[in-house]
Amino acid sequence: MPDKPTGLRIVLAEDAALLREGLVGILERAGHHVIAAVGDAPALRAYVDGTAPDVVITDIRMPPTHTDEGLRAAVEIRDGHPRLGILLLSAYIADAYVAQLLDATGGGGIGYLLKDRVGHVREFLESVARVAEGGTVIDPDVVRHLLARRRDDGPLATLTDREREVLALMAEGHTNNSIAARLFVSEAAVRKHIGSIFAKLPLDPDRDRRVSAVLTYLRRA
Repeated sequence: MPDKPTGLRIVLAEDAALLREGLVGILERAGHHVIAAVGDAPALRAYVDGTAPDVVITDIRMPPTHTDEGLRAAVEIRDGHPRLGILLLSAYIADAYVAQLLDATGGGGIGYLLKDRVGHVREFLESVARVAEGGTVIDPDVVRHLLARRRDDGPLATLTDREREVLALMAEGHTNNSIAARLFVSEAAVRKHIGSIFAKLPLDPDRDRRVSAVLTYLRRA
């Protein structure tokens, strides 16, 4: 009998055949099992309902209109499978997509990456794993875009500049150790900042505090 796959079971939707095959190769070389790789939203929904994957990776724009078919499919999938990890891919930053993505967030992990990030294979695979674990991963370029137009209102106004830096890195999916390395501070200092962030922000009691803080930050951005 063949060995049972030990990686994640993934359904992938991407209408560009070359990129779709490239993603399949990256994921399977990392030990994951792509149980379906499709080119449109109806097939995506059908395979998710029929195979119960661990993660869905989908392009936002797909046939027939190439507008937001993938996003709408992801929202429908989240309604029916609230614990399923969903990672959206986009060719460019679109604020509306971020808002709809966050509004669709249930108990499962959620992510929004620009397609250029796929070229950073290790980061892409780490993002897939983070989403599968129930975490939130937003592309660094998207986070910087939101920071540039952020309104300093509500509870975010109470955060210090350093706390905002830490929270932005949390939104990108960085661990405490990674944040410490990027900010040239100790991991204990990062834990202290995160504790302060948790105390200042109104967090959802039904969610992991780290995920809830990130979502609060992004919704206010």
